[in-house]
Amino acid sequence: MKIGFIGLGNVGAKLAGSLLRHKFDTMVRDVDRGAAEPLLAQGAAWANTAREMAEACDIIITCLPSPAVSAEVMEAEGGVIAGLSEGKIWLEMSTTDETEVKRLGELVMAKGAIPMDSPVSGGCHRATTGNIAIFTGGDRAAFEKVLPVLTTLGRQVLHTGDLGTASVMKVVTNYLAGVQLVSTGEAFMVSKKAGVDLGVAYEAIRISSGNSFVHETEGQLILNGSYNINFTMDHEVKDVSLFDQLGQDLDVPLEMSPLVVKVMKDGLKRYGPRVWSSMVVKRLEDDCGIDLRAPGFPDELTDQEPEEQGAEVMVKGRTA
Repeated sequence: MKIGFIGLGNVGAKLAGSLLRHKFDTMVRDVDRGAAEPLLAQGAAWANTAREMAEACDIIITCLPSPAVSAEVMEAEGGVIAGLSEGKIWLEMSTTDETEVKRLGELVMAKGAIPMDSPVSGGCHRATTGNIAIFTGGDRAAFEKVLPVLTTLGRQVLHTGDLGTASVMKVVTNYLAGVQLVSTGEAFMVSKKAGVDLGVAYEAIRISSGNSFVHETEGQLILNGSYNINFTMDHEVKDVSLFDQLGQDLDVPLEMSPLVVKVMKDGLKRYGPRVWSSMVVKRLEDDCGIDLRAPGFPDELTDQEPEEQGAEVMVKGRTA
């Protein structure tokens, strides 16, 4: 089985590295060939075009920064769709919206190929070790065919249902992470102004019902001052906006979501699109004139758990 991987950014390069580490026959491509050089040195082949990759590979993975970029890579004259044929599988690992992945899926199926959306969640540091979580939507038989690849890339793999459902859940979980990021900053600031040591505040939250994945990861980077979560503000704004738009499309009277979008957009306006998303908390620091710093916290996250072979997450009550 030959696997193609397009998009070697903060997450994509790490996922492609996992494929090579586990001896998969891997071809790579990125708009910046320099991003591919470490993978080429490990034995990956280079694709001159996305079409060339699609013609050569059984599974084509895209991991790209926006729905617009995914559409360009898929639909261009030298794009993925032009090189697809019967039985090939497209795995969309980008964070995108349900409507767009279904639209592209129709074009993929017209070539006799199989579309699946398969975004990841859990942080760049866990992508490095293959311990990240993966949501996958699409045909069950195709899911079982790609499962050995997915359980190499991630530790927990969830079949979410039909094409598009994985993208919905990715947007939902990224929105929750955005809410938790904003609330973590507010919790730290209130604690600090109330005279509580921030190291104490961190531990109190960690051992309490108020704990969250974001607190244990981004919370540490905020207290260090590096904010280095390997995820940029423009992507944060994109993700919370995708959730907000989905809620509007479904006529859900969202209350918190518009506020979170407003906060994230203000962070982007103040500090720029390519700063780390955790810097949204700096808004509060600047407004209060107080830095949220505590000694002993890392400037970058590393996964402390050993790499393990992944497995499918079984859904309670599911019979098929």
